[in-house]
Amino acid sequence: MERHAPNKWILGLQHTVAMFGATVLVPLLTGLDPSVALVSAGAGTLLFHLITGGQVPVFLGSSFAFIAPMVAAGKAGFSVAAIGGGIAAAGLIYGLMALVVMAIGSERVRRVFPPVVTGPVIVVIGLTLAPVAIDMATKGWLLAIVTLAAAIVAAVFFHGLFKMLPILVGVGVGYVVALFTGAVDLTPVREAAWVGLPAFTWARFEPGAVFLIAPVAFVTVMEHIGDILTNGRVVGRDFFKKPGLHRTLLGDGAATALAGLIGGPANTTYSENTGVLAVTKVYDPAILRIAAVFAILLGFSPKLAALLQTLPVGVLGGISILLFGMIASVGIRTLSEAQIDFTHSRNMIVVALILVLGLGGAVADLGTITVAGAEVPLQASGMALAALVGVVVNLLLPVEIDEPEA
Repeated sequence: MERHAPNKWILGLQHTVAMFGATVLVPLLTGLDPSVALVSAGAGTLLFHLITGGQVPVFLGSSFAFIAPMVAAGKAGFSVAAIGGGIAAAGLIYGLMALVVMAIGSERVRRVFPPVVTGPVIVVIGLTLAPVAIDMATKGWLLAIVTLAAAIVAAVFFHGLFKMLPILVGVGVGYVVALFTGAVDLTPVREAAWVGLPAFTWARFEPGAVFLIAPVAFVTVMEHIGDILTNGRVVGRDFFKKPGLHRTLLGDGAATALAGLIGGPANTTYSENTGVLAVTKVYDPAILRIAAVFAILLGFSPKLAALLQTLPVGVLGGISILLFGMIASVGIRTLSEAQIDFTHSRNMIVVALILVLGLGGAVADLGTITVAGAEVPLQASGMALAALVGVVVNLLLPVEIDEPEA
């Protein structure tokens, strides 16, 4: 048993690398402290694992879904403390949704999300992130290609430990090439202190900020369900049944509330780390907890955080191409393994609507509200809109609307 421990720490580091870019990007875009985001992501992940009995191999990092309302709250004059209060309130909404799931039962929720719905939703989860990967890769195509090629070689041709570390191998090779080509500036690493306290900001609950930010949780709950289904498909386990969807929702909500209380961005289950699971086929939840410990240490070590921040964008883009593509592949596998019959028009219609609405950037404009003098649009868009339409259409259409041709 002990001889495998070092391998787990290396695998955990790989997950830390996978989550790092997105986790620090959200606070950089919203004016929050990246070190606080790292600490809240790590602590939130550990809290999630505690609530779910350590059974679900997920990592929780900064949520992109909350960027727009957080920026709007900042423009409306709300402080970081008030924004944190809004995020913490969003975590409470997750708790309320967990109670609803407990009351109606996760099996009813599952019937609303059959493979004909979840498969294309998973594809949308992966492919909506594709432009992000390509945008990063365009910042340095040479590094992106080298990184991607190294990861593929490690996953396909390597054996033993290195076969389980394609992401770390790819990033490592890309970083070395970047060093030799002068694409890395190590000045921030040399100037950073080894140990430092993140700029924690304790939340303050202001009604305006809460009303502006917290309702986003109703959309991200849908995202959570899709991510847990995706993770379960990758791992080959039914997390709706054990530990139960209500517990994963409660864990996600508790992590988000904790993040908000200390001034961090809202947390969400990360597709990047599910992509690592799909590539490595190592599903031990303890490895994700190790990644959480690394994230916390990075948050308290400006020097280590600065080192990871020197990763060239092209390197992150190259590895993201593989990770996000693997997520989409899991969705295709879901449809294949469920043996969805596409000779029936209803199945084609459900899948078609989810793909086009999810990938096409469809937006349902629900009007606007005025908060602190700022006009805030109410919209349903992207994956949430696609999933909602898919669920409704699948429930309304009869099981068969035509007979397949002989």
